[in-house]
Amino acid sequence: MTGAVPDGAAPVSPLPLFPLRLVLFPGAVLGLKVFEARYLDLVSDCLRSRQPFGVICLRQGAEAGPSKKTPAMESVGVLAHIDEVDAEQPGILRVQCSGRQRFRVKETPVQRDNGLWVVPVDLLPPDPLRAPGPAVLPTVTALAEAIKKLQEREAEPFALPYRLDDAGWVANRWCELLPIPLPAKQKLMELDDPVIRLSLVDGYLRDKKVVVG
Repeated sequence: MTGAVPDGAAPVSPLPLFPLRLVLFPGAVLGLKVFEARYLDLVSDCLRSRQPFGVICLRQGAEAGPSKKTPAMESVGVLAHIDEVDAEQPGILRVQCSGRQRFRVKETPVQRDNGLWVVPVDLLPPDPLRAPGPAVLPTVTALAEAIKKLQEREAEPFALPYRLDDAGWVANRWCELLPIPLPAKQKLMELDDPVIRLSLVDGYLRDKKVVVG
């Protein structure tokens, strides 16, 4: 069973949210194990309407379980488009999604009767296509080498196509790999300039001696 939404399709309003203790980046692959009734309904609705849902990072609050108190969420998230759904067993779904466009919440999220959080959002523009500058080419090369090593282990770390000539793509993929605290990842994801994002990642890698030269 599959479902997807073409790039540029406007999401429903208010947008249903799937709050998680992670930062989803545009272009990322996200695997979810869905078992709560509210999120099973969300997946069903998104497949039927061919619409995305919103993944937003939790600052405080539980990912699962009932909650009548509004959890503390970040103000910027990323649309998740469903690519594939498998029924692992009755009442449990394995869902593969891809991160696409960023959004900013406009109001405080509201909880529906089924426990699902929804909120009106404004879509944010995608990263402009910018080539990595000469100063960060060692960081680009290091990512290419990391991809090659993972492929040798029969693992595809990222969704194709690989765009090593795109500063935003390179920065986002490093942000997925690195053990950066969630607040720092959130700040990086929110940056509108992909060249600055990659420069900050490059500085982190050099500080940690992952990249030299």
